[in-house]
Amino acid sequence: MASKITFIGAGNMAGAIIGGLTQSGAAPESITATAPNQDELTAIGERLGIHTTTDNAAAVADADVVVLAVKPQIMREVCQKLADSVQKARPLIISIAAGLDATTIDEWLGGGNALVRCMPNTPSLVGQGASGLYANARVSDAQRQIATRLMQAVGIVEWVEDEALLEAVTAVSGSAPAYFFLMFEAMEDAGVTLGLPAETARRLAIQTALGAATMASQSEHDPATLKQNVMSPGGTTERAIAHMEDANLRQTIAEAMQACAERARQMADELAKG
Repeated sequence: MASKITFIGAGNMAGAIIGGLTQSGAAPESITATAPNQDELTAIGERLGIHTTTDNAAAVADADVVVLAVKPQIMREVCQKLADSVQKARPLIISIAAGLDATTIDEWLGGGNALVRCMPNTPSLVGQGASGLYANARVSDAQRQIATRLMQAVGIVEWVEDEALLEAVTAVSGSAPAYFFLMFEAMEDAGVTLGLPAETARRLAIQTALGAATMASQSEHDPATLKQNVMSPGGTTERAIAHMEDANLRQTIAEAMQACAERARQMADELAKG
């Protein structure tokens, strides 16, 4: 990726994306990160070999891509201070802030910008992320490819053509790591009740999830078929799955994801109003 990229914000997610980019061949000297904390900048600069500065406007001035990686609560202030520089440079804007819609961010930046919204998730921190992306009408095909390559540095990318579907992405992948962590907790607790040491139960549960996810990602079969393949008639797995079905596990998951998507909509309204 030959573009000059500026990250406004140098936190964990920005660091993960920058690390993924450099590992995949991007030149560190083409990347700049900004933050108000010089110690934070020194650490990321030394670790990744990139340029750093506390001057947001200067970092944007010659950038082809600007990644907004600050907390949603301070996005308005950051964007409004950047607006003049963005209007002059006209870079591709990529926002990884949850909840803030493209129109709101574009207005805060002065309007008329090519803007991509991205909903990443925390496994991006270990290069196994899943990101949903949405582009406004001003984003070119070439800029879509840039955004795709940038987020592929930390995992897989799926585009949605309706911005409202990012709320569904939040429910399916953005918040979903916590669903699986809850499952690990529950399995560990049950394993202990059945007599296993906690550490043993935890390792078995996590490794099994890793193996199942790897199988699902590499298999030509859908999850329903893979599940059925594990279930022998009258066997242990069939008994466990039957109990989960009787307990309406599917409905619980569906309702939880609906609640997640609804909260995402509420947060978007709250953040836009400031």
